Amino acid sequence: MLNYIILAAVSLVISSIGFRYYVHFFSVGYGFGISGLSLAMFILYFTGLSPVTIIISALLFVYGLRLGGYLLYREIKMPSYGKHVSGDIKDGSKVSVFAKICIWLSCAILYLLMTSPLLFRLEMGKALGFGGCAIAGLVLMVLGILMEVTADKQKSDAKKKNPGTFVKTGLYRFVRCPNYLGELLLWTGVFVSGIPAYHGWQWIAAISGLVLIYYVMFSGARRLELRQIRTYGSDPEFQKYSKSVPIIVPFIPLYSVVKFKFLVA
Repeated sequence: MLNYIILAAVSLVISSIGFRYYVHFFSVGYGFGISGLSLAMFILYFTGLSPVTIIISALLFVYGLRLGGYLLYREIKMPSYGKHVSGDIKDGSKVSVFAKICIWLSCAILYLLMTSPLLFRLEMGKALGFGGCAIAGLVLMVLGILMEVTADKQKSDAKKKNPGTFVKTGLYRFVRCPNYLGELLLWTGVFVSGIPAYHGWQWIAAISGLVLIYYVMFSGARRLELRQIRTYGSDPEFQKYSKSVPIIVPFIPLYSVVKFKFLVA
């Protein structure tokens, strides 16, 4: 129980960065929150670490640190990006303190649920080795991280060459939101890796974390689609692209999520 309290405190402290700048609840706080939780779990369960849990912890730590650092760098070095998305996410100036507290608690709980599969494996000590779920989960995690890093790099390079147009090269030829697809692969991998450790209420926690991050990613895809429609909607090339390339999952003919108004996160 003490470890659970410590992890909850870690998640709450890191997530509180959103009180300084509202969007950080969902961006920088997300990346650093995952990184901080994986490091805290590594320290708390150090004596019972197995090769699998060491690798998962390391992957999540690097992933979170890279994501949080990248978002912070983009915010500092590319102030125009903040203006570009200002219509998509509230700046927090009109959000009440009570609402911010609710969002803070929700984010802290979400990050705990998302990383819970690692926690449940750690609680099993060295009893779980490189089984099929562990291998499959690690493969998905690595693929997800590589896809997200590659997508961010390809988008950055494309925008430097032609900042006035949308990106449709590289991974963007297959899905319009490859970085979100990378996130889904990563967290699906985390969930799969922990399957042998789940019992009772742990299934609910792990599944909740996976379902919620899927909701967050599809909501992010909807925000991006709405922004692109506002910016490039009159461009025939974009119209052709958006009607032929799936929004987030390749080979599945889901080309738009605008009509799904429940995706409001």
